[in-house]
Amino acid sequence: MTRSVESTEDRATRARRLVGFSYRMPDYYEVGREKVREFAAAVQNDHPAHYEEEAAHALGHPTLLAPPTFISVIGAIAQKYLLEQIITGFDLSQILQTDQKLIFHRPLLAGDRLTVDVSLESFRQTAGTDIFVTKNLVTDEAGEPVVTSLTTLVGRAGNDQDPDRIRRIKDVMMREV
Repeated sequence: MTRSVESTEDRATRARRLVGFSYRMPDYYEVGREKVREFAAAVQNDHPAHYEEEAAHALGHPTLLAPPTFISVIGAIAQKYLLEQIITGFDLSQILQTDQKLIFHRPLLAGDRLTVDVSLESFRQTAGTDIFVTKNLVTDEAGEPVVTSLTTLVGRAGNDQDPDRIRRIKDVMMREV
């Protein structure tokens, strides 16, 4: 990882200026049939509509139905782009998702070509951490909404490590029950 000469304060100031900024992912994401099946198996969702088109048809869908959590695949791509290309200077290994609200406008289906519009809804600092709220609006090829997500991320600007904070986190994570 390359260390930035930009100060933590400058990065936070830049992030605050980007509140309200919106961008469209440069390419669409196509939901593949086999990806739907692989994802359903990986998350141990055994509903037949994720594996068999006949089962999806019986529910009124023209093709395989993706599990609702499949949206995380697309969301991860959009958030990574946001933090690597737009709101730079934040260590991705120090970012934690703390909240997410998903609004499903319709089910995700194999064959969907999805576009994502990402915006930074808010940014604030408290107790030495940076708190972002992002919004992803996922639309289909006709421009109709499929899913809207609001995600809260907590992290730290810069590469400075607080060894005491890291020790406290390890204590919480490694506590024996």
